[in-house]
Amino acid sequence: MIEIVPFEARYASDFKDLNLEWLRKYFLVEPIDEEVLGRPDLIISNGGAIFLARTQARIVGTAALIKSDARRYELSKMAVTPACQRQGISRLLLSAVIEAFAATGGGELFLESSSTLTPALTLYESAGFVHAARPPGPVHYDRSDVYMVYRGMHA
Repeated sequence: MIEIVPFEARYASDFKDLNLEWLRKYFLVEPIDEEVLGRPDLIISNGGAIFLARTQARIVGTAALIKSDARRYELSKMAVTPACQRQGISRLLLSAVIEAFAATGGGELFLESSSTLTPALTLYESAGFVHAARPPGPVHYDRSDVYMVYRGMHA
């Protein structure tokens, strides 16, 4: 049974390790990754949230809602350990992030991803994210060539 739980300091290494696992598999770990993964407490203290997927006493997945500015939030740092993929865990984590975003009162929920991550993009699309033009300004990640915005299930 999978349980989605909020971040606690004792899960900091799980949050970091799960994300480093997939980043190292598909890409390079960028300085911004190290910064965010090394200080998950800053995500929460800045008005965001981190969710973890737990089965028994083991953390097998994670996702974060990062406050970008007063009205914009980013879905980020979503990872599920390979042995537990294709079990609906990513969808549960994504739902938790969307619910947390809705509780903020609105604004915009966006994500940056890579066109090489087809299963992730399919999941995002099925959850109500649509491809959109990237707003002006710097790209968060060198690997990012996809920008999506949440429009809800009736987009």
